[in-house]
Amino acid sequence: MRLFTAVLPPPAALDEVGRAVDRLRSLPGADDLRWSTPEGWHYTLAFMGEVEDRLLPELHERLSRAAHRSAPFALRAHGGGRFGKRALWIGAAGGLDELRLLAERSDAAARRAGVPMDEHRRYQAHLTIARARFDADLRPYVTALEGFEGEPWEVARLALVRSNLPRGGAPGARPRYETVGEWELGR
Repeated sequence: MRLFTAVLPPPAALDEVGRAVDRLRSLPGADDLRWSTPEGWHYTLAFMGEVEDRLLPELHERLSRAAHRSAPFALRAHGGGRFGKRALWIGAAGGLDELRLLAERSDAAARRAGVPMDEHRRYQAHLTIARARFDADLRPYVTALEGFEGEPWEVARLALVRSNLPRGGAPGARPRYETVGEWELGR
């Protein structure tokens, strides 16, 4: 199954992001982007890709330990950015050091459980809100997000999420996400 670890924002934070996205969707060219929906909004920590079922018990155990070693912390949606000319995202502020540490612990837990992880990259806290099918000028959207500040909320759980990719090539089809494990931080 295709898995990743994530921090899942609470409903109030998702509502804030939704209002920001609604404003962006009124900008010129917005119809050319594929906008993600609140069901898919999360801060990815460690992407694992396809994980063999036989590794799941060990992965769950190691992620539980990683969560227990991490204390809850405050986070808020903040600003925005882009990855090249194809992905638009909303960033985070607050406990970024704690978020990076949780990402590193998630990555290490997966490796120790036998999950072959891709090359390690510097962690960038982001919640993807739109993708472009072709190269697009995303700078106006990033500029529009410069003043975006969400209210702080407490990150209290680490989630293991399954990504179910769309089948059949239906236009506009999006991945479906299913939480398959969750652990409280610091407990």
